[in-house]
Amino acid sequence: MLGAIAMAQQDEEQQKGKKKKSQQTSEAQPQATAAARGEQAGAQHGKGMGKAGAPQKERTPTTATGQANVNATQEGGKRKGKGAAHEEATSPAATESATTQEGGKRKGKRAEEAMKQGSPSPAATAGTSAAASGAAGAKPTKAGNVGKNGKQVDVQKIKGQHTTFRAQPKPEKIKAVTYNQNYRIVGAERWQGPQYEVFRSYQPGWHDSGWYRSNFSRVELIGGGYYYFNNGYWYPAWGYDPAAQYYAYDAPIYVGARGQPPDQVIADVQSALQEMGYYRGEVDGLLGPLTREALTAYQSDHGLYATAVIDEPTLDALGMS
Repeated sequence: MLGAIAMAQQDEEQQKGKKKKSQQTSEAQPQATAAARGEQAGAQHGKGMGKAGAPQKERTPTTATGQANVNATQEGGKRKGKGAAHEEATSPAATESATTQEGGKRKGKRAEEAMKQGSPSPAATAGTSAAASGAAGAKPTKAGNVGKNGKQVDVQKIKGQHTTFRAQPKPEKIKAVTYNQNYRIVGAERWQGPQYEVFRSYQPGWHDSGWYRSNFSRVELIGGGYYYFNNGYWYPAWGYDPAAQYYAYDAPIYVGARGQPPDQVIADVQSALQEMGYYRGEVDGLLGPLTREALTAYQSDHGLYATAVIDEPTLDALGMS
């Protein structure tokens, strides 16, 4: 009996223990759930605070249409970039810069080629100009009244000294030339230009006084021989008077349109050349060897044809025409 009662009490106590454990378990689960929810909320709150403190790029759900729009936008940006680059390359400033650079390159190449070929020196250029001037029968390349000694002559003063000058024949000092119908001025065929035509075509002719008087208005006895005047030049009048045929040189003498007597013009030229250091002889109004030698030197120094005669370019250069 007592054993049965003890067994019954033992079963009752076990049932009570099970109920108590079941209650404790039930109470613990809500707390764990609440704790878990609290921890999750805290984590989410921490993430939210992180987003607020340092904003992050929001992700947009990617769809086919969205991706296409993105690609189109990127492609448009690329096209705009290329367009901008093309506009910059074809802009006026860019074109001008490119042209300037290309021009500079071309100039640089030309300059380099010129340096390789060699440019003429100023002296060579001056010499070429002087030769061209002389070949054309033009005026000299430097002042004609300045001599090799650097002295500048007063032409008007010289001309004033010979207004009444009269040359005299000097056969003992300057031998007279003789008549030769086949005579030609040596080298005249090389003198180009209309100012030298009378010298290229000159050939002496023999005529009597009547012929000269009927063809020319001025025939004068100058320095022992007769000369006739025609179009700015005095020519030997061969045959006019066989007893008065003293000619120091057989050639036309240019004096200009005014027709100044040839001996006066020769004296003017001799005085000028003497002061400039070219002529060392006497001022005698005769076109002798020393005078022709001085004329040759002067003409050569001043870019003229070395004619050794008084021609138009020489008289112009001296300022005496």
